[in-house]
Amino acid sequence: MLYPVLNAKRKRYSLDGIWNFKQGEYVPGVDPRLSADDLMVVPSSFNDVAVESEKRYFIGDNWYERTFRVPSFESDEELVLRFGSVTHQAKVYVNGQLLGEHIGGFTPFEVRIPEELTRKKELLISVCANNILDHTTLPVGNYSEEVLPDGTVKKKVSENFDFFNYAGIQRPVQLLVLPKARIEDIVVTYDVHENDATVRVTVEHTANGGTSKVTLLDENGEVVAKGEAEAKGEAGAELEIVNVRRWEVLDAYLYTAKVEFFAGEELVDEYEELFGVRTVRVENGQFLVNDKPIYFKGFGKHEDSYVNGRGFNEAVNLMDLNLMKNMGANSYRTAHYPYSEEMMRLSDRMGFLVIDEVPAVGLFANFTAALSMNRGGTKPIKTWEFYQTMENHKLALKELVARDKNHACVVLWSVANEPDGAGEGADKYFEPLVKYVKELDPQKRPTTVVNIMMATPEQDLISPLIDVLCLNRYYGWYLNHGDIEGARVGLRKELKEWQEKYPDKPIIMTEYGADTLPGYHSNWDVPYTEEYQERFHQMSHEVFDELENFVGEHVWNFADFETNSYALIRIQGNHKGLFTRDRNPKSIVKLFRNRWNAIPDYNYKR
Repeated sequence: MLYPVLNAKRKRYSLDGIWNFKQGEYVPGVDPRLSADDLMVVPSSFNDVAVESEKRYFIGDNWYERTFRVPSFESDEELVLRFGSVTHQAKVYVNGQLLGEHIGGFTPFEVRIPEELTRKKELLISVCANNILDHTTLPVGNYSEEVLPDGTVKKKVSENFDFFNYAGIQRPVQLLVLPKARIEDIVVTYDVHENDATVRVTVEHTANGGTSKVTLLDENGEVVAKGEAEAKGEAGAELEIVNVRRWEVLDAYLYTAKVEFFAGEELVDEYEELFGVRTVRVENGQFLVNDKPIYFKGFGKHEDSYVNGRGFNEAVNLMDLNLMKNMGANSYRTAHYPYSEEMMRLSDRMGFLVIDEVPAVGLFANFTAALSMNRGGTKPIKTWEFYQTMENHKLALKELVARDKNHACVVLWSVANEPDGAGEGADKYFEPLVKYVKELDPQKRPTTVVNIMMATPEQDLISPLIDVLCLNRYYGWYLNHGDIEGARVGLRKELKEWQEKYPDKPIIMTEYGADTLPGYHSNWDVPYTEEYQERFHQMSHEVFDELENFVGEHVWNFADFETNSYALIRIQGNHKGLFTRDRNPKSIVKLFRNRWNAIPDYNYKR
């Protein structure tokens, strides 16, 4: 799916702003229109805008509604509604007519407005955003219903993950005016031969015939190559770039593939796709970008900020990347869901490496028991028999790759975060998914499944299937709590076991951290103090530097973030951030800035 742009053949109109809002039952086209008694901002998470607790924690159907004027358009054009995301399931109505549905709360989708509706001057759009999570959805939640004393039914979701279940229309909504015969998708692949590159641009379009002309431009707008192809439904062009400039880490260079689609001699559509030329592969325990071993320095993070919740805010996105760059970071993981398209485009432009993750989190039926938070002695559940997520998991992978396939910043696909990797059947569940994402990806990037601390080298069943070992470990926090030297022994022992077992696989620590309250100090190793956070990370880094195949550290977390308030171990969220939720630095930032700026992006560990 193409990102929406404005050009001579394509128009776009923002539908962001204030919408009428209602929670609960509503039938568009039958019930009276939603009134302005309750309002909501689009894009945003309704949870952080709502003041009343019952609205913030509501589970079920969240309705958004507004009118818009129909813009002028030609007979060879049509109107399309495009949503950046609606969390977690969406139904879209226009004038009471259901036009489309979408499952998955973190990827874009489009619905076409039928021609008969476009004859009206004004249209009413109604969107249902349902935030129920159960044993079939991604993320995974535990859904239940409670009958209240008055007979009403209250829907409840107990999340199987440690971040707030933000929901609503969380990314931009746009009305597009597009040619009926148009470019539907563009796929860019390439082979690099020393100083030159062979670039293949494949164009999918809606017409039965036509010609696609492809022009490659450098950052100065100068033409570096041209080509064209005839096709029905799909056209491909192969072009040569002489003396290609590669996209490098924190030194991004982006070419433009300008595609013009002709019906005979008439230009009917055009689109410009940005892309970077870089190579990615795994070899001999190293992660190579442009044939050079990279060291990942950066964060796990969340789309999370005050008032916006998980709602799109480009200023916050740019601020976060600027703070990361200032610290010497070069990468991050989209924990634990695809981030906005705009964030990926920013990362392309700024040269950040991205581990791109689907919302496959919570795939561990005994998670609370494994953390010793449920001491009731409940019978263990077989995760891979209990959950029925495969269909939605494949859909999430398909839509993620379709969206992000051309981004130079994306160097590693994460198929899941912290699943029950030691549970019976884990290998059978993930083997087809890992194969599937490789089949989908035209660039054939490496894959990973982020490992949970209970899936040890002896017990884990997923690691043989993946290219990169990504580990989440909390020695000194959830293990050896408050015992730095005991944590050092445990961390070193386990990492050496992983390296000995898989000498050809690079290892990245994708999570490690300790909750810290700004201004809380102690002379001793007291958890939650700023001093303990520093000691924790110093110890971790000393161990990391001992291992040959250890190629990256992503601290958990970039900034403090909201979690469910009823979680036993959380007060005002998760406090493992190096920054507070409002992006003020904790003392630990200086330690990381000094360390990361001293570590080169390439060739730190040969």
